Amino acid sequence: MSELERWIEELKKTLANGDFVKLTLSKPARKSELINVYVKLIMLKGEQQLSFTFHYKTRDEIKNYNLSEGVEKVKGLLSTEFKIGTLFTTQLDVVLLISKKGKMVITTTDATQMVSTKMHDKQKIKRAREGDSYLIKLGIADEQGKIIPKMADKFRQINKYLEIMEDLIKSADFPGPISIVDMGAGKGYLTFALYDYLKNKLQHEVSVTGIERREDLVDQCNRVAKSLGFDQLHFECSSIEDYALKKVDILIALHACDTATDDAIAKGIKADAALIVCAPCCHKQIRQQLKGKEHINPILKYGIFKEREFEMVTDTIRALILEKYNYKSNIFEFISSEHTRKNTMLVGVKGNHKISQEAIQNKINSLKKTYHIDSHYLEKIIS
Repeated sequence: MSELERWIEELKKTLANGDFVKLTLSKPARKSELINVYVKLIMLKGEQQLSFTFHYKTRDEIKNYNLSEGVEKVKGLLSTEFKIGTLFTTQLDVVLLISKKGKMVITTTDATQMVSTKMHDKQKIKRAREGDSYLIKLGIADEQGKIIPKMADKFRQINKYLEIMEDLIKSADFPGPISIVDMGAGKGYLTFALYDYLKNKLQHEVSVTGIERREDLVDQCNRVAKSLGFDQLHFECSSIEDYALKKVDILIALHACDTATDDAIAKGIKADAALIVCAPCCHKQIRQQLKGKEHINPILKYGIFKEREFEMVTDTIRALILEKYNYKSNIFEFISSEHTRKNTMLVGVKGNHKISQEAIQNKINSLKKTYHIDSHYLEKIIS
């Protein structure tokens, strides 16, 4: 058995017993654009694979192979492309040295990398899973429970949403059963997902009401909820503006158009909601009152930048108003902008800390003065 074959056998052994950490291939055998190769163990679709990062002078390439293919790839590269192979394990570092004349030597030293690849076995938690009954009923999955390809983005959005909501609920104070109102529920994808996750998977005591102005969608969602036995989930036909909200723990309004977002925030504040979660949609109210006004800021000379700037100003004032009413506010990306531009989430978590309403109002006034804004709709309806 050659030294190369002995080194490869050591690689196979460490992969089998879980001691493998990583390996590197270095010192090119000839002039080449390829400088070195790093190899690590990953989990891909539930299967262990070897991930190769090929470092070239001007770029990197990543390729993944199953274990047997990966081992053969390493052997081939050491046979033709590289003179040094370094295998890092939790027990030893095993180095294969190949001379210009092809002579091979193996050296071993104490382990320098103590992190086992067993850590890579952890997979990202999916809070919504293929086969969940509501996914089938809502047409996100087929009758066999497999996600329909054109609904894959929606499935990813659902999981990201549930991840965010779980963290937000942990950050708020809910001493007892949680009442949730989802304003502008639409087809109910996220409403059903949140109910199922909190009620059936986390075993929280919750009641969820979806508000939607389109009666056909309300009827459809109620039929699905009844067929699934989701007894504490129901939908009502109403606009956000007209809905009479008395008391609620969590107020949600995702992609409520224009000032409907403000209507939802105002209702949440007045109902003393512990958590207000919004994903603002269009921002017409501020833009409309600024038509024809000249701005010194050169950024506002260009239409596309002006639109983005006014979106940011609108949502910043909303966040400040939340803070004025003792909510800790935050604005962050909901889902990747490659899927949609409507990806901003505005959140308010009710607090009990001392605040200076005057200081916050001064910040709001300063923004309005800078951008020549006469009024913000949320200020009008909350006062």
